[in-house]
Amino acid sequence: MKTTKLICFTAIVLYMMVLTGCQSPRDTWQLVWEENFDKDGVIDETVWSKIPRGTSDWNNYMSNYDSLYDVKDGNLILTGMVNPDTVSDAVPYITGGIYTKDKKGFENGKIEICAKLGNAQGAWPAFWLLPFDNEQWPYGGEIDIMERLNSDTIAYQTVHSHYTYNLKMGDNPKQGGIGTIKKDNYNIYSVELYTDSIVFGINGNHTFTYPRIKTDKEGQFPFDRPFYLLLDMQLEGSWVGKANPKDLPVSMYIDWVRFYQKPEKDK
Repeated sequence: MKTTKLICFTAIVLYMMVLTGCQSPRDTWQLVWEENFDKDGVIDETVWSKIPRGTSDWNNYMSNYDSLYDVKDGNLILTGMVNPDTVSDAVPYITGGIYTKDKKGFENGKIEICAKLGNAQGAWPAFWLLPFDNEQWPYGGEIDIMERLNSDTIAYQTVHSHYTYNLKMGDNPKQGGIGTIKKDNYNIYSVELYTDSIVFGINGNHTFTYPRIKTDKEGQFPFDRPFYLLLDMQLEGSWVGKANPKDLPVSMYIDWVRFYQKPEKDK
C-alpha cells in the first residue's frame, strides 16, 4: 500500500511539473547558450530580429506591429491577429515572428524550445532552422523542429532539401515524423544536430531520426553546417487552410530556448 501511494505521488508531482512549466531532461549534454526572455518588454536585438514580410505562405502576413510582440513573465509572446489597419496595409491578418538570421548560428548540438501554443482555426506556429550562409532553398536544407496546425494534439517535425523536394525522395529515408503534445500546456520540442543524422523529440520522447545515407543522388544531407533559428506565429496557408477571425487573436508563449553541446569525450 505504501509503495502504491509513493508511485502515485511521484507521478502526480511529475505531471504537475509539466503543467506549470518545462523541465529539461538531464543527460550528457552541456548547456552552452540559453534565452530565457526574462526582461519584460525587451527582445535582445543582439540575437533576434523581427521577421520581415515575404511572399511565401509562412511569411506573407509578417509584421512589426507592436501588439504582435511581447516579453512578459519570462515568456516571449508572439501573436497572430486580424489586421486593424487594412487601409495602410492591405492584408487581412498580421503575425509576429523573430529569428537569429545573420546573428547567431547553431550546429553540432541540441536545441530545445519550451512553449505553449495557442489554439485557433488557421493557426500555424513553427520553430525551424535555415542555413546561416543563406544558401537558396531547398539546396541549403530546412529543419522543422515543430509545426502545428489549428488546435491539433500532434506536432510535425520534418526536413526539406533538394533531395526531398526537387527529387521527391521523401521516403528514402523518411523525411518527417509526428509526436503528441499537450495542446493547452507547455511542451519541449527538440532537435539534435549531428554530422551524420538529425534526431527529433517531443517532451523527451524520440519521434524520428533522419540519417545521412549513401546515394548517387545530390543534396541528401546538407545539414552539416550552421543554421539560424526562426520562431514564428503564422496564420493561414495552403497546408493549414483559412483562419477563422472569431478565433483571433491567438498567441504562443515561449518560455525558453536552450542550446547544448556534448563534452569532447562524449562526441
